[in-house]
Amino acid sequence: MKEKANRKEKNTKETQLNEEALRKTLSTNIKKHRENSGLTQEKLAEKAGISANMINDIEGCRTWISDKTLVKLAASLQVEIYRLFIPLTASDNEITKTVVKDIAQDLQKIRKDFNASFETALKSMGAKG
Repeated sequence: MKEKANRKEKNTKETQLNEEALRKTLSTNIKKHRENSGLTQEKLAEKAGISANMINDIEGCRTWISDKTLVKLAASLQVEIYRLFIPLTASDNEITKTVVKDIAQDLQKIRKDFNASFETALKSMGAKG
């Protein structure tokens, strides 16, 4: 019985450490993206429609944010949500692979959209595709 209680306590501590690491990663990345965008906490708060105190609490790891706030912040920072969860300890190679994959997907979509628009334009001018 005591062994089971010790295991449960260990799991609880590990979960708390993982939650702390996740919160720290998110907080650090929001601050990093905000600063890289040249935004103050007040300007980011204004763009996201939340209070500057909330931004300060998020960056200071004093509060957890809702999914809606996360979406607003990511949009305001012009960054995909998942990027806010990539630890800064991730190697440059891992980050580069992620970025290259994202760019390739974006380029594929742009190409597809361009081709569809070009085809539509040709058809409206009476040209055959």
